Amino acid sequence: MAIPVLIVDDEADARENLRLMLNEHCPELEVAAMAASAKEAREIIASKPPLALFLDIKMPGEDGFSLLRSIAELDLPVVFTTAYDEYALQAFRENAVDYLEKPIDPEELVRAVNKLLRLIGDPELAAQRSVGVKALANDPGSPLSTRVAVPSRDGLVLLRHKDILYLEASDSYTVVHVRDGKRTISSKHIRVFETNLDPKKFFRVHKSYIINLEHLKGFSRSEGNMAVLDNGALVPVSRRKLPELLALVNTF
Repeated sequence: MAIPVLIVDDEADARENLRLMLNEHCPELEVAAMAASAKEAREIIASKPPLALFLDIKMPGEDGFSLLRSIAELDLPVVFTTAYDEYALQAFRENAVDYLEKPIDPEELVRAVNKLLRLIGDPELAAQRSVGVKALANDPGSPLSTRVAVPSRDGLVLLRHKDILYLEASDSYTVVHVRDGKRTISSKHIRVFETNLDPKKFFRVHKSYIINLEHLKGFSRSEGNMAVLDNGALVPVSRRKLPELLALVNTF
């Protein structure tokens, strides 16, 4: 028996396109209803609750995050859909199963649905995941609160703030460099991280780089304007960002 889901999106074409894609690529799901607003979605959920949501984020009046919080007691698994990639990290903090950027890629949709099916089929796994992500977002005393959620194509990687040296833009991707020399490649643009990372700890020194100020060792002009990190890495600093960085250094 197919699993009933609700599509919530203020754009009629987006709703219909997602419905057709789910019908074609994900027969395990049944689009039981579609809603054009958060208010309409709540009415549908109250009368005939779905088992999962496909939820647009940016909608007139009440956005997708607000809707999700208003029905938090139902703990419905949700796949966010949006044209705005800057909401990625917030989406994961809201316990999202996945986050799809419009126009939605069929392969990414199938991958998200597979995650959804695993959670729905394993209530214990879903409960553990819910507790873990909510702790990350809401409990400042939790060890998870000192980590950053890095969304990648394969899921979510949690990295400790103190282990991150710097982030490097690579086209529309972001490479996160950590202290042990490893790298994590995120499918999200570097501006997503700039928006969501703590500005007291992380500073965008260049259009392509964000550094962790805790690892800033000094500044060098010998090879151009470079931030020197404590592992020896040299990170370019743009002329526009240079005065602000030097002001930060002087406050240490």
